[in-house]
Amino acid sequence: MLLGFVILYLVVSIGIGIYAATKVHTAKDYIAAGRSLPIYIVMAMVFATWFGAETVLGIPATFMEEDMAGLISDPFGASLCLILFGLFFARKLYRMNLLTIGDFYRERYDRKVEVVTGIAIALSYLGWVSAQVTALGLVFNVLSDGVITQQQGILIGAAVVLMYTLYGGMWSVALTTFFQMIIIVIGLIYIAGLLSDMTGGVAPVIEHAANSGKFHFWPEMNGVAMVAFLSGLLTMGFGSIPQQDVFQRANSSKNENVAVWGTVLGGAAYFLFAAVPLFMAYSANLIDPLLAGKWLTTDSQKLLPELVKGHLPLFAQVVFYGALLSVIMSTASGTLLAPSVTISENVIKDFITRRKHLPDHKLLVITRWVVAVFTVLVTIYSLWSLEQQTGIHQMVENAYKVTLVLAFVPLVAGLYWSRASTRGAYWAIALGLLTWIPMEIWLPESDGPIPPQFAGFLMAILGMLVGSLTDRRPGRAR
Repeated sequence: MLLGFVILYLVVSIGIGIYAATKVHTAKDYIAAGRSLPIYIVMAMVFATWFGAETVLGIPATFMEEDMAGLISDPFGASLCLILFGLFFARKLYRMNLLTIGDFYRERYDRKVEVVTGIAIALSYLGWVSAQVTALGLVFNVLSDGVITQQQGILIGAAVVLMYTLYGGMWSVALTTFFQMIIIVIGLIYIAGLLSDMTGGVAPVIEHAANSGKFHFWPEMNGVAMVAFLSGLLTMGFGSIPQQDVFQRANSSKNENVAVWGTVLGGAAYFLFAAVPLFMAYSANLIDPLLAGKWLTTDSQKLLPELVKGHLPLFAQVVFYGALLSVIMSTASGTLLAPSVTISENVIKDFITRRKHLPDHKLLVITRWVVAVFTVLVTIYSLWSLEQQTGIHQMVENAYKVTLVLAFVPLVAGLYWSRASTRGAYWAIALGLLTWIPMEIWLPESDGPIPPQFAGFLMAILGMLVGSLTDRRPGRAR
């Protein structure tokens, strides 16, 4: 019966996505929803896209295994990204009337910078979308009591998300996300209330976590620990700023004020509400210590789903799994569309047209094909990551290293430094990449004094400074 309710929910989501497809007439409709969305829709998209599988399954699992310091990248870094983007980037980029974030690199620098950063941005999504698809596989596996394997669940989940994203694009993302955000908020608050009744309130859970040292957050006062702490914050806090999904939500707004405050409010809501799954998962220590011990030693990501399934009535289970699917699918659809748009607009289009004008309807067809192909790649990567036993939280953390190293510095310098030049962008990308990749291979984060992506980020700053200051040609300031 529970699986039947879940299937019904999936059908409703697909129906909303198909309805949204009727609003798509141009590539701009598909990519930016006609730049017509009000603040409550923008805020909902920002919140629901980032409130993904890692927030409900990955972050609590990390918190249970480690402590609050393990969450420095997400939700702390993720919330920092959204608020910074809203305050310092949304207005400037909105005024440029771009179709994708990759278009900025072409207008401010040149075509080569656009292609390199576009590829980097698209690659960064592989881990994030795969985390959502992997979570869908986990949910189907738990719901079916193992009848559906996690591998089979991944295939089913990828097909469902592709089905309602492929034709409706940003309109599908907007309408389904708004519906899904309502389910997320109401559902998780309801479940948290039931669990708090079983623990005697919120206070006993917090007290138990505090006594267990779970609220340890700040690093040791030594150079290596502090650099690692800062790197964890900035990898997602800065690395996820030059991302198509963040830009796309702001760019879909009906005006620049909506772009700014929809993003800021969505980021603040994400940070505050991320505490709810932490409370829910940790309450297992008080409700069923044996269950908590079992899943912490096997697969901590399954603890919360198994707790709900084993201790709450059927209606509550339906609400929880509906909310969980809303969480995963809202993130999966948005993060599937974003890299596909970047690849079609900033990488493929010029190679096909050879710098001639591409009719709008052909760009729309290309984008939809890329969505389909990218879904296949995501599915393959998800299956491979499952074999490697890569956690959902870790998959998301790894996603932003490439954009921190290659795309963040040229974006900030291009917006805020008039001397930033194309040569500076070349140097930033080259030095960042040549520092990060070798260190990632031969001196990974666990072995070296400084995380590889943080070293690459610092070298990218140096490259931008040296390249621009030695370039006598003026930069194209914005």
